[in-house]
Amino acid sequence: MRISGLGIVVLSVFVFYCVELSVHARPVVLVLSNDDLNTGGDDNGVGESSDFDEFGESEPKSEEELDPGSWRPIFEPEDSTVQAASPQYYSGLHKILAAASEGNVRLMEEAVEEIETASSAGDPHSQSLMGFVYGTGMMREKSKSKSFLHHNFAAEGGNMQSKMALAFTCLRQDMHDKAVQLYAELAETAVNSFLISKDSPVVEPTRIHSGTEENKGALRKSRGEEDEDFQILEYQAQKGNAGAMYKIGLFYYFGLRGLRRDHTKALHWFLKAVDKGEPRSMELLGEIYARGAGVERNYTKALEWLTLAAKEGLYSAFNGIGYLYVKGYGVEKKNYTKAREYFEKAVDNEDPSGHYNLGVLYLKGIGVKRDVRQATKYFFVAANAGQPKAFYQLAKMFHTGVGLKKNLEMATSFYKLVAERGPWSSLSRWALEAYLKGDVGKALILYSRMAEMGYEIAQSNAAWILDKYGERSMCMGVSGFCTDKERHERAHSLWWRASEQGNEHAALLIGDAYYYGRGTERDFVRAAEAYMHAKSQSNAQAMFNLGYMHEHGQGLPFDLHLAKRYYDQALDSDATAKLPVTLALASLWLRRNYADTVLVRVVDSLPEVYPKVETWIENVVFEEGNATILTLFVCLITILYLRERQRRQVVVADPVAGDVAQPLDADVAQHLAAFPR
Repeated sequence: MRISGLGIVVLSVFVFYCVELSVHARPVVLVLSNDDLNTGGDDNGVGESSDFDEFGESEPKSEEELDPGSWRPIFEPEDSTVQAASPQYYSGLHKILAAASEGNVRLMEEAVEEIETASSAGDPHSQSLMGFVYGTGMMREKSKSKSFLHHNFAAEGGNMQSKMALAFTCLRQDMHDKAVQLYAELAETAVNSFLISKDSPVVEPTRIHSGTEENKGALRKSRGEEDEDFQILEYQAQKGNAGAMYKIGLFYYFGLRGLRRDHTKALHWFLKAVDKGEPRSMELLGEIYARGAGVERNYTKALEWLTLAAKEGLYSAFNGIGYLYVKGYGVEKKNYTKAREYFEKAVDNEDPSGHYNLGVLYLKGIGVKRDVRQATKYFFVAANAGQPKAFYQLAKMFHTGVGLKKNLEMATSFYKLVAERGPWSSLSRWALEAYLKGDVGKALILYSRMAEMGYEIAQSNAAWILDKYGERSMCMGVSGFCTDKERHERAHSLWWRASEQGNEHAALLIGDAYYYGRGTERDFVRAAEAYMHAKSQSNAQAMFNLGYMHEHGQGLPFDLHLAKRYYDQALDSDATAKLPVTLALASLWLRRNYADTVLVRVVDSLPEVYPKVETWIENVVFEEGNATILTLFVCLITILYLRERQRRQVVVADPVAGDVAQPLDADVAQHLAAFPR
């Protein structure tokens, strides 16, 4: 009877919530005390350290420079010179994606051979792809050692996606000293792609499933220009609605709601919105000119737009102005005093980026007296508001022991959180586009690539596609399409990695796989371990399943008291579990009071009888011919019943005269009385 789907900163204590990474992952709460603060020796050399040079002299870089070997030229072919730099690599990558879309085994084999040739010649991006090929077992025998070796060579050659894969591998093996170095490099690259005046929206990968079903609500909002809501918004913008113009510009600038990023269109709509008096567009126009996004970089224009935005009460624009004064861009010269004043104005209006920028000034001693403790306070406030750069600074403090005691595990976690927002995260958008177009094979390749890089949502999405679509997933194995065993093993591995990162649904599915023997040998003990993992994340179904296993002694000791405790916990955790919990408690009562009786044996046989009844109904009752006959028979019985009911109602309401009893004559009554009754 198993259910199937169910900070604030103070002087002594800092409490803040990490950014929630997924729908299924529970929020992480970090509590830091004075013991975590490094009160001694934290000033040595930090003022001269480039590790904290947030306001360095380097110019912002393009995404192609930040993510060499990016898959962007395949999906957004704007710059042919990028492909010309590694023609064999991009040719092979294009063939891999085409083969996955078409389900063309021969083309996939040809693509892997082409990539392997380029890899042997020393191309780091081809080596990265071969690491992916060996890691997934696609047209080559799966080999963790060969995958690690290829990713290692690729990472040394500058491939950032391989660095992500290596960092995640080291993290899973608790090699925090190696993982923290890799994630630190990746997080620095990610930070260099962020905006200057305000934080960009968190573009989380979309979870294409909700439990075992497709997440139709989230997918509907990710259809880009085909979405009805977007079309209505676009119509309003064309009719002169300034707010609609701003929103459309925002969607194009950040690539939200399933739209491709298009800085030219964003600039067009922001300028139209400004003409209509929409002040929020001014700030983003300042960003566009400061970054040179779709236009030639012009810091003077950037300062003009940011100043106008600040005058309209958009206090986050103060951060951009302060940044320009720190760097000396668009102004006569650097002016740290003015920069601090602008950052303080942002802080006075509770802008998280203002707290972050002031924290950097206090950490470096720029325009203020150096105060690491004060900087830490500012960083914690900004991090509590979800500012990714603040997580980056806290990660560096945990990493180096500056301001906070050295803690490689915490540093690794924070670096990873920032690194996953790097330019390589665009893979998620392309994967979703492919899925929405019905190209499941291409979506699986893209999600599998991100899964290798450590993205939990991508791991669960890829696993769900394998389970949901089966042979239609276009899964490629060692010698062609995946066998059932290969597909189950791959899905099992992906679910397990997702469960390790806090996905309670994934842990539940792992438990079900072991319990029922799906894609692996049946193992009640390992099923119980997986359910325990899901239960630790307050999953009601896992609690129910643990109660059931205690009740029947499957993988856990036979213990009716513990079974009842787990059933009660399931109900406390989720009110919708009332019906199954009530039935389970009734089963417990029978087992306790009528042990070793026929009644208990009947209850125990229900799990075996139910599949047989279900199969009989499906194969016999719902068989087309039988279903038709059964339907006609039910209709006939219904008609006969209704006719009989109608006849009886007529008799009662309008009886005929001959049927009505009349008074007896006195002589007749006396004559009848003589007969015995």
